[in-house]
Amino acid sequence: MNNHLGAVCDEFYVNSRLHLKIEVMPEPEPVLRFLERISKSFPTMRKLRQREDGGVVLEESVHARSPRRWLRLDPTSLRFGYYAIPAMADIRAMADVILEHAPYYLNFSELNYDHLDVTYGFDLDFRGNHDQLLAETFWSDHPFAGLLLGEEAAHVIESQPYLGIALTQECDLQAYAEIRSRSSTYEVRAGDFDSGPISIYLTVRQYWGFEQPTSPVDTHRRLVEIADELAGGRVVPILVNPLAQAIAGRR
Repeated sequence: MNNHLGAVCDEFYVNSRLHLKIEVMPEPEPVLRFLERISKSFPTMRKLRQREDGGVVLEESVHARSPRRWLRLDPTSLRFGYYAIPAMADIRAMADVILEHAPYYLNFSELNYDHLDVTYGFDLDFRGNHDQLLAETFWSDHPFAGLLLGEEAAHVIESQPYLGIALTQECDLQAYAEIRSRSSTYEVRAGDFDSGPISIYLTVRQYWGFEQPTSPVDTHRRLVEIADELAGGRVVPILVNPLAQAIAGRR
């Protein structure tokens, strides 16, 4: 099945992060064995590099806007993602392999798991003042309009919403929606804008220690199911589609 979420934006991607409570950075040998195991499952992931902060990255070497996978290991987190996903089953398969093998190769302990994030990202390209567009799209009928779009406002330079809800009474399962603009005040002042994406993020997060333990694999599968429901039922119709329509109206 094709990835239907990719049809509503210029680029769709899924990023995940397993965050640890205490720093754990294995010796190079187990790290390399783990990365070799991942590369066997996904042979195009062959580009290995080390960041200045010590983090290790394994990724595909492909052009932008092409399907591409990446993995990053830091002392307090394991991160991975998939851009331009051909089908949602692909991110599930990738997560299963990574999260199944990481505890064994990297000596991860359930006691050290803090939380797991799954983030759906929707990028919409727009050349112009991102914050002005956001204010006119989402805040024009809101009391905030008196400030953002009032007579005193020469330009809107900050209007990015960041919202969060708890999905359980214990607040161990959470969801966040964020819209991130990228226009700078220099561009606004000069009236000359580069074309860049406005990003809509949906993040679903599960904390450990509130219920019966579950494996990272099972937790990730559950978070993807929840994210699918929230994306299709809430985020796309409420945030992505109105913004896409507003951008289309200005082209």
